[in-house]
Amino acid sequence: MGIKAYISVFLGGLLIIAGSLGAGESLQKAEVYAITNATIVPVTAPIIEKGTVVISRGRIIAVGAEVEIPQEANVIDAQGMYVYPAMINSCTILGLYEIGSVRATLDSSETGKFNPDVRVAAAINHESVHIPITRSVGIALALVAPRGGTISGQSALIRLEGWNWSEMLVKSPVGLHISFPQVRARRRAAEEEDEEAISKAIQELKDYFTGARHYMERKEGAAKDASLTAPPVDMKFEAMIPALKGELPVIVSVTTSEAIKEAIKFVEEMKLKAIFHGVSEGWKVVDELKKADIPVILSSLYGTPREWKDGYDAPYRNAGILCQAGIKVVFSTGDAALANNLPYHAAKAAAFGLPKEEALKGVTIYPAQIFGVDKDYGSIEVGKVANIIVTDGCPLEITTQVRHVLIDGKPVDLSNKHTELYEKYRKKK
Repeated sequence: MGIKAYISVFLGGLLIIAGSLGAGESLQKAEVYAITNATIVPVTAPIIEKGTVVISRGRIIAVGAEVEIPQEANVIDAQGMYVYPAMINSCTILGLYEIGSVRATLDSSETGKFNPDVRVAAAINHESVHIPITRSVGIALALVAPRGGTISGQSALIRLEGWNWSEMLVKSPVGLHISFPQVRARRRAAEEEDEEAISKAIQELKDYFTGARHYMERKEGAAKDASLTAPPVDMKFEAMIPALKGELPVIVSVTTSEAIKEAIKFVEEMKLKAIFHGVSEGWKVVDELKKADIPVILSSLYGTPREWKDGYDAPYRNAGILCQAGIKVVFSTGDAALANNLPYHAAKAAAFGLPKEEALKGVTIYPAQIFGVDKDYGSIEVGKVANIIVTDGCPLEITTQVRHVLIDGKPVDLSNKHTELYEKYRKKK
């Protein structure tokens, strides 16, 4: 084959590639969807009866009762159904924890006490079987957080759809996670030892933050004054700087009333922008939380109170009491295998005093606001990313069926391990 023939083949290949790219671009442009005849619950605006949502290029371009539907739109007739913003799980180890008895599938914790430089994003397993299960109930985003040690590392907000972790990534880092020292249970025999150990652990945490602040100040001083010597680079302290400057929130896991008070003192002393996670006894210190103006991510509501005198329903009433005081409350599951139970935690709170509208906001717009992504997520509004679910009822009701889930404006497959097993045994005679 001569040189001219080689050139002809090469140019022909380029034309084919260019044509393929053009076709792909046209296909992308054609990805327009219209969800019609639905009861639309925007969350941040009044409910729209017999409304339409139009989606183009992954974003909402129109919402209302009288909306023009583009000719090229793929129409989803939602007659008799409801449209809600997809939900957000505000703290989980989804993608980091697969099978508890198989160590190789567990990647939620790092060794050592202080690991501020750990970022979970690259460790997320995009092929986790828990992801499609969680997605099938209408959850589109999840805050994946590290565990272990006192300073666990930095979390990432992901979409539950994608071929790899970078494709799933929405925001990273979202927060620096701290497990605040506290008594886990009442043990009268060791109470004094516990208090001494906890005081020591809190002081260690303070010393670490103080050391990081001194490192930051020396570094900044050397940058301004050539006569000063900069400290040796410390990657752990480098990771602390955004939190020390208030650019990155510190997400503090704390549950007991005594520890919550200490944690409030800690974040105020260290001048940190804080979010509290857990807070199962928040109702006991509601005034302190309100004064500190700290938003709350509640962990599982399906636990028991630390003290039975508080009443069996103390974990259920907690959200309603906090909300009544004006504290922003959002919900999470913590684990991976039960991350799909998120809506039922909010539902339990709604059954015990939390207004239903607030329960819904606690899994949609409030998490988006707390994590700084409410410009794009958390509600059905023109211009926002089209993370939308179509259901036959309120998504917080356990009997509700999710008919469609759209993530970034595209319908996603709702099949998962649960549905596969259901079909397998349904067909068995």
